[in-house]
Amino acid sequence: MNKKIIVSAMTATFIFSGCANMTETQQGTAKGAAIGAGAGAVVGAVAGGGKGAVIGAAVGAAAGGVAGNIWSKRMQEQKAQMEQATAGTGVAVTQTADNQLKLDIPSDISFDIGRADVRQNFRPILDTFAKSLLSNPATTVTIIGHTDSSGTDAINNPLSVNRAASVRDYLVAKGVASSRIGIDGKGSHEPIAPNDTVANRAKNRRVEIFVAEPAPAAH
Repeated sequence: MNKKIIVSAMTATFIFSGCANMTETQQGTAKGAAIGAGAGAVVGAVAGGGKGAVIGAAVGAAAGGVAGNIWSKRMQEQKAQMEQATAGTGVAVTQTADNQLKLDIPSDISFDIGRADVRQNFRPILDTFAKSLLSNPATTVTIIGHTDSSGTDAINNPLSVNRAASVRDYLVAKGVASSRIGIDGKGSHEPIAPNDTVANRAKNRRVEIFVAEPAPAAH
């Protein structure tokens, strides 16, 4: 196996995927190409030596690029829709490293202290989110609830799950199939800030929503 060829193919595509001036669609394509090239190079090298590595990298890059581009076009529309719906609310809408759409909803929007019922000002955001899910029926959703460190695990753990369940139930009431939605609660075990001030504890009381799209089927 020609290790230099494999390393060169993978390095080139990963550099390409990290260009700062790319659009998100281009970045998705490049990331897919990088992953595809690496896998293709390894398979090609095993099958046919140095030449096989080069061919495998090229084919893998093409296939991976298409897969990344398909994801970006679909998910980017949802991301833009949610960014517009949550503008000025404090909700963070991002694309994760593993190509999921993430909504990070702080406690001043989502839930009152010690409560699991959805707040009134959170509902319009969930209404828009539900519509976007109904327009993208292939996507799946994971909702994770978090608390601060006030109280014990016996209180915080079920509270975090109940908050996630409340969001799920709201989306289901808007027509989203419950089979598409998974929930979890982390209690106080995954803080994003030290639990040393009122403001930081508020940051840790949050709900995270992840949207994923299945990878295109191989042909």
